[in-house]
Order: sequence, then C-alpha cells, then structure tokens
Amino acid sequence: MADEATIEARFAALAAALTEIDGVTLGGRGGFGSGALQVDGRIIAMMSGGRLVLKLPAARVADLLHSGIGRPFDAGKGRPLREWVALVDPDIEVTLSLGREALDFVRGSGPSAGQHRAGREGAP
Repeated sequence: MADEATIEARFAALAAALTEIDGVTLGGRGGFGSGALQVDGRIIAMMSGGRLVLKLPAARVADLLHSGIGRPFDAGKGRPLREWVALVDPDIEVTLSLGREALDFVRGSGPSAGQHRAGREGAP
C-alpha cells in the first residue's frame, strides 16, 4: 500500500489536472471537506485520514469496493456513505480517471446523476 506522502502527491496531481477545468477549485470552506476539490461548491475529491476519497455514483462505489480498488468511507460517523469511496493504493492513471468520473457525477453529467439529483431535490 502506498504511504500517505504518495497518496497526497496523487491528490495534488489530481488537483492540478482538475483545477484547469472551469468551476473546479481547491479548498474554500472549513470543516468536512476543507482542502477538498470542489465544483460549484460541491466536493469531488478530498484527503481524509491519509486516504484519497472520491464522490461517485453508488453503483460505481459498489463496483470499486467489490474489485478491491476502494474501501468504504464513513467520514468518522461509523456508517459508510454510499456515494463515497476511499481509494486503495491508487496509481496516478486510476486516480485521474476516477477523479474525472467524480467531476462528471458531481456536475450532473455522469452515470446515475439524474437519479442523484432527483433524490436530493425530491423530483420524481
């Protein structure tokens, strides 16, 4: 497993790549997700407890958990969050690819995004 410095370097590379895209910023608020990659004020990716954590559709998270690429993320609450995954020893290509998936999902153009928005806004 990669050490924390390596994971932080991969997060920095992801941040450098994604902050070139309009609307993507690094940091900006305190508390949960401070120092996180965000788009339009919503978190895409962050470091937490020495792990690189991404927001992805629940089905994609389940796939990553099943494949061993990810582990559940619980934000210290004791219960895994279904749309969040902590990557296990991600190489840079996997990190960048999944980071772009997370951006698409959070922006609303990724798989299952319509269901995600409908669930949050109460739409049918």
